[in-house]
Amino acid sequence: MTKRDLTRREFAIVGATAAATVALGLGGCAQGAAPAASSGSDTEASLGRATSSSQSAAHSSVPAPSTPDSSSSVAAQAAASEQSSGSKDASAGNGQPADGTGPLAIADKMLASGFAMPAFGIGTWTLSDEEAEASVACALENGYRLVDTAQYYRNEEGVGRAVRAAMDAGRDREDIFVTSKIMPSSYERAAESIDESLAKLDIGYIDLMLIHQPGSNDEAVWRALEESVAAGKVRSIGISNYYTPEHYDAIANIAEVPVALVQNENHPYYQNSQLQSYVEGTGGFVESWYPLGGRPGVAQMLADETLGAIAAAHGKTVAQTILRWHVQSGYIAIPGSGNPDHIAENIQIFDFELTEEDMASIAALDGIGRFENW
Repeated sequence: MTKRDLTRREFAIVGATAAATVALGLGGCAQGAAPAASSGSDTEASLGRATSSSQSAAHSSVPAPSTPDSSSSVAAQAAASEQSSGSKDASAGNGQPADGTGPLAIADKMLASGFAMPAFGIGTWTLSDEEAEASVACALENGYRLVDTAQYYRNEEGVGRAVRAAMDAGRDREDIFVTSKIMPSSYERAAESIDESLAKLDIGYIDLMLIHQPGSNDEAVWRALEESVAAGKVRSIGISNYYTPEHYDAIANIAEVPVALVQNENHPYYQNSQLQSYVEGTGGFVESWYPLGGRPGVAQMLADETLGAIAAAHGKTVAQTILRWHVQSGYIAIPGSGNPDHIAENIQIFDFELTEEDMASIAALDGIGRFENW
């Protein structure tokens, strides 16, 4: 699939999200039925686990601190639910979104570049090459299509191995969306570092490349990203850890290639809806790292009484409820995990829908604040 095959109103999915059988080093990859609401799922499990006293059996894990990323997964799911032709969400050629089933599914996001991006994926922050390989393989086996990594994570090679293994097993490269980021120490040699990421991933091209955080020479880094797009090395480009419209505009106003999205810390306690509205007004999207609060905040969020009550009403875990809130609110979410069971659980959010009352209750949680300062 090439850029010319896509428009802001149409997106033809190439290849099915069929499970790819990949040998894992984590003792197998969980698939199948969704866990009961009390079973719990994990994000960024490689950093350890924390169980809140009020949820001893529910999603007792600790997402690792990540500028976006970690992991998630669940059995391959075709899409359904027609989208308005005027929407920025990209639906399949048959009028069905790419993830989930039925009218509760969430469509892909049509980026300003003309390429579509899944609204849910897996992150890999804190995972070693070997752990990232196993985690991503498990995620892809369960139907994930979005994978987030970064130069700073030092696991691009492992991510690339998992993607190539899935391709060897029959998965279409066009069906897997891979994001990476230029780390600050590489800003003075941005073009060279992009080539290094390409070599480490070894998957032909990078779907999305981000400036990992603001620096002193952002314009030069952005020009290198634009050159990589022109060269066909990268398809879409964006930024990470830019938290205000003013910061966003510092790049958007000098960009010749539009900013596809901004990836920031985002969760019910820090929703930053003002930025989301502003970015969407420019044709972009907001992607959430730390979607469950990360290591500093996951225990607090999983023990939240409001979130717990909503989860119980839907027969879901608090983690699944939070992740559903992200995608239903229009965010792109990338929870992370090295635990196969949690990877499988996290993506099982397309069979229920939060009510308007649920959404209002979660909106009222905003303002507690961020858990990191980058």
